[in-house]
Amino acid sequence: MTGGSLRHRLATLFVVAGVVTVLVSLLVTLALVGLHAATTDRVQQYGPALLQTETLAKAYSDQETGLRGFLVVGSDDFLQPYVDGRVTERESLARLTTLLADRRDLTARLDAVRTEARAWQATVAEPSIARVRRDGPTPLTLAEVEAGKERFDRVRVAVADLRRPVREVRAEAGSSLAFNERRLRDVLLLGLGGLVVLAAFTWRSLRQGVLVPLVALGAEVDRVEAGDLAREVVIDDAPREIAELAAQVERMRVRILQEYALAEQARIDAQEAQTIVEDQADELRRSNTELEQFAYVASHDLQEPLRKVASFCQLLERRYKDQLDERGEQYIEFAVDGAKRMQALINDLLAFSRVGRNTGEFADIELPLLLAQAERQLSTMLDEVDGVVTSDPLPQVRGDASLLVQMLQNLIANGLKFRSEQAPRIHFAVAASADDGFVELSCSDNGIGIEAQYRDKIFIIFQRLHSRDAYAGTGIGLSMCKKIVEFHGGRLWLDTSSPSDGRGSAGATFRFTLPLAQNEPRVDQPSAAVAPGARKGQDAR
Repeated sequence: MTGGSLRHRLATLFVVAGVVTVLVSLLVTLALVGLHAATTDRVQQYGPALLQTETLAKAYSDQETGLRGFLVVGSDDFLQPYVDGRVTERESLARLTTLLADRRDLTARLDAVRTEARAWQATVAEPSIARVRRDGPTPLTLAEVEAGKERFDRVRVAVADLRRPVREVRAEAGSSLAFNERRLRDVLLLGLGGLVVLAAFTWRSLRQGVLVPLVALGAEVDRVEAGDLAREVVIDDAPREIAELAAQVERMRVRILQEYALAEQARIDAQEAQTIVEDQADELRRSNTELEQFAYVASHDLQEPLRKVASFCQLLERRYKDQLDERGEQYIEFAVDGAKRMQALINDLLAFSRVGRNTGEFADIELPLLLAQAERQLSTMLDEVDGVVTSDPLPQVRGDASLLVQMLQNLIANGLKFRSEQAPRIHFAVAASADDGFVELSCSDNGIGIEAQYRDKIFIIFQRLHSRDAYAGTGIGLSMCKKIVEFHGGRLWLDTSSPSDGRGSAGATFRFTLPLAQNEPRVDQPSAAVAPGARKGQDAR
């Protein structure tokens, strides 16, 4: 059973199995029908009929015996067998009439028995009984005895004629029953043998056409799974469905080879990229080392010449003030101012480059205490402009205290520097709580505000929105805040969703995220309250 479609093979097997099953069922049914008919004939018809003929013969014999005793004695007690025999006779005749109704030959013999019996009863038995009852017991003449004997012998002959064919028919029914039993047994054995042969044929066909190709396919798949990807998956002399499955496995093998080649190429590229990244990391470490050396030089070696330039310019101004005209004094003033601004830029750049380098390990810190420390460091500037710093209850955060104080100080200084005509008011609050262990905070002021289009530019180092004549500074404060917040894993941005942003007159709001302390629970947005760092005698905003 090779080649072709598996569905066609299975259909053929099912058809053959169905035909064999139907034939076996038909033969078994026929055998059962014959056995049932033979059983019915022997057990339910001719067996009881033979028994009834024996009963009928005994009933007539009882009648003749009872009649003979009654004729001699004249007592009714001796006549009882005759009466009981008549009753038994009627029951046996009725039963035989029913049992032999389908056999006309036997029915005719039964009618002959009934006729002879009635004739004996009418001509011999009943007249003799009547005479004894009338005249009493009297001896019978020889003629009467011979006539009665002759008439009763006819009854015996009629019963014997009935019993003989009934016995023969019963014997035939027994033979038929035995035959049908043997036939049923033979049919069952034949059917069982056919089913065994069919099962063996089906198993061999399925094994050759299905199991063997599947085992071969499984072996090929095992080789592919074991890593032998170079061997082609081919199954010879298999059903179409298994051949298609083998073709799919082959396509899978080819695709695995392709993906393996791509993965190998990706691994090689990744190794090359890793090498490049490691080289770049080494180069970056070297560059960082050079930058640190440059920062050291900028903080020590470059500041001394700047101080000398500023000092000698100031000496020139004092010593030769009478000899310089207004333009000369202005030039000297420009030189001194440039040197001071250069010194401020160097210091700010040095501080910016040191963020995240010269810091200790993170610790849990009370944010209100850091805010109070930043406020104390800006107390002089706050007093000069009558500024106020307020806050809601602030949580514990995890980070570097010195960097966070510097960040808060820069945010407060930014609000004080870019103030409006009103006294500066700077407020810190909890904006939201995140599920990733970070808390979102806000810093709002009532200054001149920042237009939304500059929300990215303000965080670029040394970028300014105003001239140095309008607002002093190096333009590094917000860049420093952003770098400190990002060093702690958070974000800092300008809140452009506030309706005051973009109008340039209602203040600015900065939002930033910081990691919560390890033992700090989730922070919900609290109601406004004065923080411990708020200045005494000033109301919360």
